[in-house]
Amino acid sequence: MDKYYSYTDFLKAVGQYQHANESEKLLNDIYMDLFLNGIQRMQRIEELKHLIDKALDERDEKAFYTYAEELNELQES
Repeated sequence: MDKYYSYTDFLKAVGQYQHANESEKLLNDIYMDLFLNGIQRMQRIEELKHLIDKALDERDEKAFYTYAEELNELQES
């Protein structure tokens, strides 16, 4: 899901391009990817919180632990 971009990788990629415009496009792509991944992560966190509440209301222990584990993994990464 998440792509990893390091500053070093960016500088290597920028060095491969002759035009600043292409470097800007690459940087914009990286920022857009990070932004969209952040939004997806936030939406999934909210969805998991809702599912956890529902599992608690329904006393579904298995679902609760499944959703809570995924939520913990998302919040730790």
